[in-house]
Formats: sequence, C-alpha cells, structure tokens
Amino acid sequence: MKKIIPFFVVVALLILFQSFSTHKKTISILVFSKTKGFRHNSINDGKTAIAKLGKAHRFLVDTTENAALFTENNLKKYAAVIFLNTTGDVLDDQQQKAFEQYIQAGGGYVGIHAATDTEYDWPWYGKLAGAYFMSHPAVQEAKFIVKNRKHPATSFLKDSVWIHKDELYNFKDINPDINVLLTIDENSYTGGKNGKFHPFSWYHNFDGGRAFYTSMGHTKETWTDKLFLIHLYGGILYAIDRK
Repeated sequence: MKKIIPFFVVVALLILFQSFSTHKKTISILVFSKTKGFRHNSINDGKTAIAKLGKAHRFLVDTTENAALFTENNLKKYAAVIFLNTTGDVLDDQQQKAFEQYIQAGGGYVGIHAATDTEYDWPWYGKLAGAYFMSHPAVQEAKFIVKNRKHPATSFLKDSVWIHKDELYNFKDINPDINVLLTIDENSYTGGKNGKFHPFSWYHNFDGGRAFYTSMGHTKETWTDKLFLIHLYGGILYAIDRK
C-alpha cells in the first residue's frame, strides 16, 4: 500500500528546502577600502578581483568606502568584512563599537596588506588584525616559507617555498595568539626588520569571530596572480567559516 505524505509535511519540507537554498545563495561579504593615509593605486584592481572571486564561487560582494555602513543592523548581512588596503583612522567610535559587536557575534574579518596600517589608536583592532605596520623596503621578490599547509589559504601550495614579488611589510605589536601560515625569509631580500620570525600571513579566532590576514596585495600585478587569489580565497573561506 502506497503511503501518502500529509500535505503539511510536504509544505514544511518545501519551506525548509527553499530556506536552505536561499541561505546558500545569499552569502555576502563587504569589501571596505576607505583610506585616511596613503592610498594604494591597486585598490580598484582588488575590488575587481574579489568581485570575480565572488562570481566564480557564488558569494555576493558589496564594496564601499562609506564608514556609515558600519552599523549593527547592516553588518549582520555579511559573513565577512574585508579591509582592503585601508589606511589611517577610518571608523569613528560608534562604528568601531558596531564592528566589535559584529565580530563578537561570530563575524569574519579579512585584512589585506595595508589593513595593518589602520586604526593605530584602537588596540582591539590591532589584536584582531594581528599586528601593526612598522615599515617597508622597496617592492622586491622574496621567499615565503609555508608554515602550515592544512589551512585553505595554503593547502594548494605544493612546495614549502613560495616566491612572490610584493611590498614587504615589517610589523610591530604582533599578537602572540596568531596562527602563522607564511613567514618571509629575510635573507632572500633587502630591508627586513623582524628577524628570524617574520610572519606574513596568519589566522586566528578572536573575540568570538574569525580573522585572516595576508600582507600581500600592494601591486596591481598581485591582483592577477592566480596563486595569490587562491590564497586569498582560502582566507575568505576561513573567515566565513566554510571549508
């Protein structure tokens, strides 16, 4: 005898399926690129590249330089917020509080390059980002040492050394709780000031949320580098809590 599924069960299943599908389709990230100091001429290249990543991997990308969007209600829409080459004091006290609440509620943060040259008077942000910018030499090629290949931001790298050309930051106030993915070999270039331990990309759980940072992303050429884009996408996956 054929079993008849009650109508209300069918409706419930349809609602559940629709809700699941909608959830999958509405993963959104916010790319924030406001500057109050040096402005990188690669910011537009970064926005374009991240939008292409979103299109390829089916997440929505909003871009803004309007700090007024940092409110509790608006930030709830985003699985992660990317600070793309931000510089200086870009959020006021109220906006800072809203962003702290967003992270504490489980939000994700991705910092790219000059994100560490941002908000020096906001210690919470410094710990979230993982360090502050100190200085940099001229753009040059260097050897990056892979310290962790289990993370999506580095799992694609087959070799233990990654050769990459970029602006190579020196850091201060490094958060000891970060999990380092890449370090830079200071013997491979001129101008390093962090010594034997010079982290360049990392991640960590922080204050209820997830944070990923890569110091790559200064040059326009970086934003068409396939390895860098895979690296960045892996960091975004971590920040939005997806495998």
